[in-house]
Amino acid sequence: MENNIHEDCGVALVRLLKPLSYYQKKYGSWKWGLGKLYLMMEKEHNRGQEGAGIASVKLNTKPGHEYMFRERAEGANAITEIFNEANRQIKLVMKEEDIDTDAYDELPFAGELYMGHLRYSTTGKSGVKYVHPFLRRNNWKAKNLCICGNFNMTNVEDVFKTLTQQGQCPRIYSDTYITLELMGHRLDREVERNFVEAQKQGLQDTDITDYIDSHVRVENVLKTTMNHFDGGYVMCGITGSGEMFAMRDTHGIRPAFWYKNDEIVAVASERPVLQTTFDLEYDEIHELTPGAALIVRNDGNTTEQQILKEEENYKCSFEHIYFSRGSDRDIYRERKKLGEQLTPKVLKAVDGDTEHTVISFIPNTAEVAYYGLLDGFKNYQREQDINDILALGHKPSRDELEAMLNRDVRSEKVAWKDIKLRTFITEGTARNDLAAHVYDVTYGSIEPYKDNLVIIDDSIVRGTTLKESILHILDRLHPKKIVIVSSAPQIRYPDYYGIDMPRLEEFCVFRATIALIHDRGMEHLIHDTYKACKAELEKPTNEMVNHVRDIYQPFTEEEINRKIVEMLKPDDMTTPVDIVYQSLDGLHKAIPENQGDWYFSGYYPTPGGNKMCIKAFINYYENVYGCMNLGI
Repeated sequence: MENNIHEDCGVALVRLLKPLSYYQKKYGSWKWGLGKLYLMMEKEHNRGQEGAGIASVKLNTKPGHEYMFRERAEGANAITEIFNEANRQIKLVMKEEDIDTDAYDELPFAGELYMGHLRYSTTGKSGVKYVHPFLRRNNWKAKNLCICGNFNMTNVEDVFKTLTQQGQCPRIYSDTYITLELMGHRLDREVERNFVEAQKQGLQDTDITDYIDSHVRVENVLKTTMNHFDGGYVMCGITGSGEMFAMRDTHGIRPAFWYKNDEIVAVASERPVLQTTFDLEYDEIHELTPGAALIVRNDGNTTEQQILKEEENYKCSFEHIYFSRGSDRDIYRERKKLGEQLTPKVLKAVDGDTEHTVISFIPNTAEVAYYGLLDGFKNYQREQDINDILALGHKPSRDELEAMLNRDVRSEKVAWKDIKLRTFITEGTARNDLAAHVYDVTYGSIEPYKDNLVIIDDSIVRGTTLKESILHILDRLHPKKIVIVSSAPQIRYPDYYGIDMPRLEEFCVFRATIALIHDRGMEHLIHDTYKACKAELEKPTNEMVNHVRDIYQPFTEEEINRKIVEMLKPDDMTTPVDIVYQSLDGLHKAIPENQGDWYFSGYYPTPGGNKMCIKAFINYYENVYGCMNLGI
């Protein structure tokens, strides 16, 4: 339900291919590129509301002038804060909008390269020092590096050891900082390679610097950096010498799209962001190939290069179910299909009684799937009408036709997300009472004790909002039955590639399965799984098998569903409740291009995912059962 999963981060890059004076003349402001970055970030605000940051690089500056700029802030209003601060700094220097080209050297954020990032923490770490972009400084322009990304790495410990074995001493233990240090180290080597080459050619002093700035090959840096990482990522960077890149993981787990014309190169986490910002058609935008990097040289030359071999498609299906904006053409169609495919299951749950069933949705992100479910019900009802007319055996009268054709599918706006109540001001039962009022209902929208109420959601993760708020508030309408529908399959496993779902015990499906195991006296399955997981940790990471999947094997989806209802249904609630989930087959049928389903299936795209899931079960077991003598 809403607010149960933290979204992925969002990235935005803009590279201006013309002098700033060009944009001043054509668009009326040299800040055109900065404005486009702002618009892109606002359009991606759904992806990160814990913090934001921007960075800029100015080309062709003279010594003694700043050429890299960065601003970061925390909180939901971070985008506004950082752009306000950038404009404040500009106004301190700039006296008028139309200025001489020579004056650009003095202006902050008057650059040709722009980078933006929206943050949702997947680690729980807070503070502005964890907000992207991260910056590494050096007196040589080409050695300055600024990076940001939408990612989570599963083998940070291994990469940390690699750095320390090289003699480095990272100041912060986080995947972003460690990536910065490893990439910065390789960038140093690339600069030094060009330094040696320039000397071989007899160049001296600033001619060497110019040679380095124009001959740095970011692909060399990426090939010797990103091969160390296990995880899902879109890694973006800009250098002080004017190189820009965005690289995607080999399975395409995290999304990235780009566009180029003769004025700009732009990169974003979502296609509609580019469509809206630059007024583009769908086919004008390119999806970045998994394992490839979009590289823009300091002279503006742009190429997409394969850095690592593209591997099996594990593009994140949750991106299309929930995270990304529903305004994308493909995502909109897919979400409707997810809802429509649930029609047979929902009809079964309401015993085929369409006349006394009202369909609605919670939260707003489930609205498109709701339209799909409505279409499914309408198609079903249309077939029923046709069959009933054909079964009459005579020419129907007008009254008979009206009676049949007026059997419409009923839908209402039943639930409303209320203002964000300040539950932090109270404690204990008073806090729980306030939490129960996060949603409100439309009274009179159903006929009490006669109508079934079907509520579709995009996903059901922890079930907390269902138990503490939604079921209580829906029960006030006194429906005959409540059917909660998830357009996503059962979420059974943690995610480690950029989504905030790291612990097994947080999932209502896992908790229900453990409860079933105890109900049936099958505790040996838990202990055996623990022993199997401990044994897997003795193997090399790439040989580990995810035995956490064994926990679910004895039970059908329907058995787990009934237990979820039993656990989430409030004790004082008498209205019958049913729960319906999308199937895995249905997921892949609706979203054929995004095959990543590890949170549902337990099949992780990388060895690090298996290892992290195994560790998650071990941590759960040891926290709950302590140190038992299992003969290990």
